[in-house]
Amino acid sequence: METTEIKKADTGESLALVFKQFNRFMLLLWRLGLGAWINIWPQGFGRIMVITHTGRKTRTRRQTPVNYAVINGEVYCTASRGIHSDWYQNIVTNPHVEIWLPDSWWAGTAEDVSDQEGSLEKMRMVIMACGFVGRLFGLDACAMHDKDFRNATRDFRLIHIHRKQARTGRNGPGDLAWVWPLTTLLLIFWLFSRRDE
Repeated sequence: METTEIKKADTGESLALVFKQFNRFMLLLWRLGLGAWINIWPQGFGRIMVITHTGRKTRTRRQTPVNYAVINGEVYCTASRGIHSDWYQNIVTNPHVEIWLPDSWWAGTAEDVSDQEGSLEKMRMVIMACGFVGRLFGLDACAMHDKDFRNATRDFRLIHIHRKQARTGRNGPGDLAWVWPLTTLLLIFWLFSRRDE
C-alpha cells in the first residue's frame, strides 16, 4: 500500500472513532427529546435519524444515529463502512427495525438496494443530506461526476427503510425528556435555597 493510501486509511479510521463517540452523544440528545433540534440546520449538520436494530449475536436492542434522506416519500440511509458496519450486518441478519425521525417514530424493514436501478442517484441524495460530514470524508455530492462518485462510494451500502407502522409509547425518542422538568425543579429549589443564605 502506498504512503498516501496508508494516510487515508488512518484518517478514515480516526474519523470513524471520533464519530463513534459523537454518536453516543447524539443518541443521548435524541433520548432527551431534542431530535428536532438536531435537524434544525440540515444543510450544515445534515439530516439525522436513529435506527434501532437487533444485535446479530447478542439479540439485544441497538441504536445508531445515521444520516438519511426522504426520496419520493421513502426513507434511505447509507452504511459508509459498507459490509463492515456493525449495524449493517445486524439489519442483514434481522431486517426488522425502528427509526426515529424528527417528527415521528416508525417500525419497518430495512432492505439493501445498493445494486438496484437508480441507486447511484439515491446514494448521491443521501450523501448530500449528510451536510458537512460528506465533505469531511472528501465527498462533494453536488459537484462530483457520476464515475468519480461511484468510485468514491463503491464500498457504501444504500439502505431503503420501508415504513410499516407508526409507533408511540415508551422506549422511543424523548424517553428521557422527564429529565428537563426534574432539572428545572431542582434548579429552582437550589436558587431559592441560596436566597435564604
